[in-house]
Amino acid sequence: MQKTSSRLLALLSLLQTHRDWSGRGLAERLGISSRTVRRDIDRLRELGYPITTAKGPAGGYRLEAGTRLPPLLFDDNQAVALAVALGTAAGGATLADDASRALATLRQVMPPRLRHRIDLLRTTAVPAPAAGGAAVVDAEVLVELSRVIHAREELRFDYAPGSSGPAGGPRRVQPHHLVTWRHGWYLVAWDLHREDWRTFRVDRVRPRTPTGPRFAPREVPGGSVSAFVTSRFRGNVGTAADWPCRGDVVLHLPAADVAPFAEDGIVEEIGPRRCRLTLGSWSWTGLAAAIGRFDADIDVIGPPQLAAAFAGLAARYARAAARAAGPET
Repeated sequence: MQKTSSRLLALLSLLQTHRDWSGRGLAERLGISSRTVRRDIDRLRELGYPITTAKGPAGGYRLEAGTRLPPLLFDDNQAVALAVALGTAAGGATLADDASRALATLRQVMPPRLRHRIDLLRTTAVPAPAAGGAAVVDAEVLVELSRVIHAREELRFDYAPGSSGPAGGPRRVQPHHLVTWRHGWYLVAWDLHREDWRTFRVDRVRPRTPTGPRFAPREVPGGSVSAFVTSRFRGNVGTAADWPCRGDVVLHLPAADVAPFAEDGIVEEIGPRRCRLTLGSWSWTGLAAAIGRFDADIDVIGPPQLAAAFAGLAARYARAAARAAGPET
């Protein structure tokens, strides 16, 4: 029988697959009794893991999100992939310091065999050129703006002078959208003083507390936030609106993960693990292929030509896989 410590790690690894587990299923996978499963579940709860129990024939155990981050368990491949991702982010501008500190923390607790694999892979992230250079954005500001947007709370903030947008502060706005374009973060908001829509550079925003009352959302001019932002940057060549084929999708990835690789696309945060991407290309097939490189679940918003291009690529890739597998026997 496994030692208690290794058995707890194996149990935690199963629970982190984000599915419901029955007590019998866990017992069979671990080769232990259902009573031992219940005892180990209680020990994990004492360590801070929020494991819920559903009673009944379809009941079981699930690892839920808690109020604090408990210790995490990664297998070897997950740990290496996380280190590579953090190393890439550390070469950017927006979250570079936080990514560097996270990578140092991860590397410190890695076993020597994994640390050696990471040290062999030395990469240098070269960001794409952006007008005026990519601005450094405080991660805490991004989190706060995201919070007030989803809570629909009015926001007061100081706005640093020197940009092409509204000068000076303080400002009072109704924040609607947090977007990225060419490595820059922007807040799209209804300015209560000017009674008009404004686009604010997030690196110049300094939020004040407390936030204001809740508000009813307004419709952004142009019918979508991507159309509105594109119109504001109309004088800059290479926007998504300049391409003959232009589409919108929802990627099941955080906006911060998509933004560094969206090139001239517009990324809008719509949730902790989802974002809307507006991107253009010379052809619908090329656009579908460009979106597919993000390696995430995709929801096509439109137009229909983009959905058809995804179907065409899927059929083409399936034929290629079948040919690679060889003739049927």
